[in-house]
Amino acid sequence: MKLTGRIAEQRTLKEYVESDKPEFVAVYGRRRVGKTFLIKESLNDKFAFYLTGLANAGLEMQLRNFNAAIQKSGGIPYPLVNTWFDAFGQLTHLLEHSPKKGKKIIFLDELPWMDTHRSGFISALEHFWNGWASSKSDILLIVCGSATSWMINKLIKNHGGLHNRITRRMLIEPFTLGECEELFKANNIVMSRYQIVESYMILGGIPYYLSLMDKGKSLAQNIDALCFSKNGVLREEFSSLYASLFKHSNNHKKVVESLAGKTKGMTRDEVIAATKLSDGGGLSKTLEELELCGFIRKYNAFDKKNKYQMYQLVDFYTLFYLNFIRNNKFDDEHAWSNLIDNSKHRAWSGYAFEQVCMAHVKQLKNKLGISGVLTHTASWRSQKSDPGAQVDLLIDRNDNVINLCEMKYANTEFVIDKKQDENLRNKKETFIRETKTRKTVHLTMVTTYGVKRNEYSGQIQSEIKMDDLFRLD
Repeated sequence: MKLTGRIAEQRTLKEYVESDKPEFVAVYGRRRVGKTFLIKESLNDKFAFYLTGLANAGLEMQLRNFNAAIQKSGGIPYPLVNTWFDAFGQLTHLLEHSPKKGKKIIFLDELPWMDTHRSGFISALEHFWNGWASSKSDILLIVCGSATSWMINKLIKNHGGLHNRITRRMLIEPFTLGECEELFKANNIVMSRYQIVESYMILGGIPYYLSLMDKGKSLAQNIDALCFSKNGVLREEFSSLYASLFKHSNNHKKVVESLAGKTKGMTRDEVIAATKLSDGGGLSKTLEELELCGFIRKYNAFDKKNKYQMYQLVDFYTLFYLNFIRNNKFDDEHAWSNLIDNSKHRAWSGYAFEQVCMAHVKQLKNKLGISGVLTHTASWRSQKSDPGAQVDLLIDRNDNVINLCEMKYANTEFVIDKKQDENLRNKKETFIRETKTRKTVHLTMVTTYGVKRNEYSGQIQSEIKMDDLFRLD
């Protein structure tokens, strides 16, 4: 499979190779997001040394794996060692005697798996970098791992020997809609943009998930095959996903399960009440790890302080799994085809489309012509008025304008009727009255195919269509 998208990331990796100083690069991001593929394809597998950690393996097996890798790289019979200090000593010897010209690239993949209990791995890595590699201008050390919380806490925020030693960091995020479109084209999968948006609402921009699509099937048939058939690759992905990232994943699953039932988000106290988890450092760590790995987002409501922080589930696959796959009680292998256009599907699709828009704020700003303007995105909920009002996405701009975004998912032009008109007017007026904002407030509609012009559409100041979300610049 050919690498698609990731233009900026490829350019950045090339800069690291051409750097005239030693580089220690930490690459992290959600499982299945394509970190390893990006690195290997961008650098053409031209590594002086390449090692992938073993899942659920102890120190002895990790070191045997290292021994096999170093013999493959060096072509000489390095003896099996018992400690990571000796292993990195062998790596130093290999690199010092390497005939390779230019940057010598060391790629340590799935690094968190190498850090087994009482293995001394981190100390040995510290010694390798601080005692030797950091003084060699021809060394590029790339470390990678899906366990984002481990990568952040053990490397980037390290307070020991690796404190401030990471010279570069790269967060690999899910594909945007535009990159998904490129991936489908590269795989000869024909889909309309409306279908690509729906695939994003189900699987997110996770390249591995999207690459599983069969070009001979419709989107609905693909989702049935991947998520609902007895041998569906993604049918049991939920448990595997969380177990691979978190040591005590039951608490993480409890949190996302509770958030899945509250699409607008929950406060910390509400999470505690729903999960029955005790308040304290354990819960804080669970929430932080979920946020770092991109499964939930933490945000402040507009004009509220930190004590009003909300947590919201934003991982598309998790949301889809908890809404549909887990509840497929009759093992219907055609569940998705049979669910299309029922009330549950409509409720899910409205919320999922909102999350797609949230994931493409850069594209929203580009369409509004404010890509260079300092902005803050937030949500807002009325606390005083009856009827109440709620804004799921507002863009608070430094040029004294606030865009209240109303996001609507439809298979045709969206029609604003009398009821919708009253709702929009109430939302804008209530927001201005309660927040006492002095900024100009614009109503912005974000829809799939645009807003149909009628007697009620005139109050919309700006309009963003599905196609605008596919921009790559």
